[in-house]
Amino acid sequence: MKFGLFGGAIRRGESADSASYNEFMDYVIEADRLGFESVFIVEHHFSGIGQVGASLAMLTYLAAKTERIRLGTGVTVVPWHNPVLLCEQVNTLDLLSNGRFDFGVGKGYRDLEFKGFCIPKEEAQERYEECITIMRKAWTTNGRWSHHGKYWQFEDIVVEPGPTQLPHPPLWTGAGTMESIARVAGTGFNLLLDQFGSIELTGKRLAAFKDACTAAGRPYKPHEVGLTRPVIVTTSPAHTTETKERRAKQGSAIEKFGKLPGLTEDVGDPAIIGEPHEVIAKLKELQAMGVEYVMMTAAGGLDAIRLFAREVMPEFRTGSARKAAE
Repeated sequence: MKFGLFGGAIRRGESADSASYNEFMDYVIEADRLGFESVFIVEHHFSGIGQVGASLAMLTYLAAKTERIRLGTGVTVVPWHNPVLLCEQVNTLDLLSNGRFDFGVGKGYRDLEFKGFCIPKEEAQERYEECITIMRKAWTTNGRWSHHGKYWQFEDIVVEPGPTQLPHPPLWTGAGTMESIARVAGTGFNLLLDQFGSIELTGKRLAAFKDACTAAGRPYKPHEVGLTRPVIVTTSPAHTTETKERRAKQGSAIEKFGKLPGLTEDVGDPAIIGEPHEVIAKLKELQAMGVEYVMMTAAGGLDAIRLFAREVMPEFRTGSARKAAE
């Protein structure tokens, strides 16, 4: 099983998966040292709580400060961006990180952002599809090309530089309904599953993705599905209680800014919070149903990820990985 981080920094205020900008940088740098697989940074606008709006800029900084950890967007809402300029930024980041970039994309869902950017929400799907078409054309066309679409016009251009990963960095996107999960399988994208679904719902979603991959003639690879999940390792029963109480107080921010529309299942708090043996047991329950990549959305700070790396991660290493770590 692989473990990554999913979240971001905030300039003011608090939420369960965020920290101040400088603290967040230290957090990711330490995660790189500890052997975490990835960090996926959330991008949002106009929230009023200081969320990251320039995720590619932040990841470019982290590319210079880290050596191994993969750097992802979770997600870039492409309808907000000029697709050619975005492609140039993505390619540059992939080059500077020596091919460590994972490109998470989405069409957006927050009414506040559509209003702020003066883009009708009903145009989101069309804009998203046209942007992805343009970016794929940039990645796969040799020489100059043109595009004349509904929302974007480009004439006799070439996108430079090209990326390190060919034909492009891995593409990730989120989905929750069985229909949207099937569409992701058909596009060849990797799948991000949200942090709110129960274990039972997660199992159903994995089964739907496997079936859709088979129908699309695509081999199913477990590490191409990332399950986001709040995971915090504690040091005692009292610490566990304190952490759960603190998270409950932050619940309103989580619901307001994090929960995707369309999730009607009420499962309570799906967070995995407890001492190492408790966290291991819950993760093994997920692994038993096929989860092999967990992206931790609320890892609890430097001490908590160090404890996780020391006490939890070794339980999920293969024999060769365990020997290498030792």
